[in-house]
Order: sequence, then structure tokens, then C-alpha cells
Amino acid sequence: MASSEPRSVKISDNERTGWSSDRPGRPGEAERPPRKLDVSVRGRVLAPSFRMRYSPGSLVVIACADAQLRARFVARVIDEQSAVLSLDKVRALLAGKVAEADLDAKANALLDAAASKRFAAGQTVVVPVQTLSPEERERFVRLAAAHRRARHLVLVEASKDKVSDADREPLGDLRTALNAGELGQEGFMTSLRLGGNTIEELKKIIFAPPPADD
Repeated sequence: MASSEPRSVKISDNERTGWSSDRPGRPGEAERPPRKLDVSVRGRVLAPSFRMRYSPGSLVVIACADAQLRARFVARVIDEQSAVLSLDKVRALLAGKVAEADLDAKANALLDAAASKRFAAGQTVVVPVQTLSPEERERFVRLAAAHRRARHLVLVEASKDKVSDADREPLGDLRTALNAGELGQEGFMTSLRLGGNTIEELKKIIFAPPPADD
């Protein structure tokens, strides 16, 4: 008579097929970078006004192909100048204190740290970006999203003669995405395009809660 006792079966390591914790990982699995946080939102395109109001603690990215126009615009319309974090200003602070070869890396690291600190404290951050590349915008959007801060973009149009050949394509891409209301895919909750007379018509960007209902 056959024995009724259960038999133990030894399974070799290379025959394991379940989701056991000791299952060998797939090739390259350990080196795979973590998946990026999805920062996309439903974005809105705003109409220009003589005064724009954003919530305190927000991120506002100012994009402009003309560096001088960008600087003048930021100095004129941003009501809270302490919120402006400019790479040029950070570079000026570090000049002579770090090696020239390390200046850009140190300046960018310091800028990111300052932005993160302000976001963590619930303070507003205004960044006049140096380029029109989506990568530079993404960098600040992700810093703001990590602290669940609102994100906004303002595109200030420069005259054609002030737009370099290198900027024409990324500027066209940004303009097209903005006009189509697609900048929510980059994580911007609102976007605003200013050109011609509307640049001067905007007098102030302020950061304050909406007025209480009467």
C-alpha cells in the first residue's frame, strides 16, 4: 500500500516562479530610475489685465526671449521683489567666491535650495527663466509640486529682432502650447501671454488671497 504521508519536494533556485521576496530581479531592474511624479493638471489660459492676482506661496515662471525686457518686466510688475529668484543674481553673489568652472553648478544648486526653502515655508517664488526650454521650466515646476504649490507661467513676447535663432523654435513651441491651453501638461495651472501693448498695460502682479465675498 502506498504511503499516505505527504512528500516534500525540493525546488531548485532556478525553478522558482512566484513573487517571492528572494526571486532574482530582472536584468537592469535595480538600476531603473524611479518613475517621475505626474505633475500634469488642467490648465487655464488667462486674459491680460492691468493687475494680476495669484495666491501666496505660488510659483510664477516668467519666460521671455529678450533678457533685458525680462529683467525690466520683473522689476516693474512684481510687487513682492523678495520672491524673485534670479540665476543672474545668484551668479553675481557667488562670483569670486567659487571657481569659474564651478560657478554655474553652484549657482543652480543654490537657486534650487532657495526655491525649495521658500516653498516649504509657504512663500511665493518668482523665477525669470534663462531659457525657453521645457526642461528648465520642468525643474521649477517639480520643486513647487513637491510642496503642493500652485504653478503659473507668464510669457512676455519680445520683438522679432530680439529673438535669437536658437530661441525661435522653442519660443514657437511654447507659444503654440500656451495658445492651445496645453501647458497644464507641463504642470502649470494657469498661463498668460503678454505682447505688444499688453506688456505695458499690466501694472502689477500681486500675491494675495482672493477678496472675501460680500
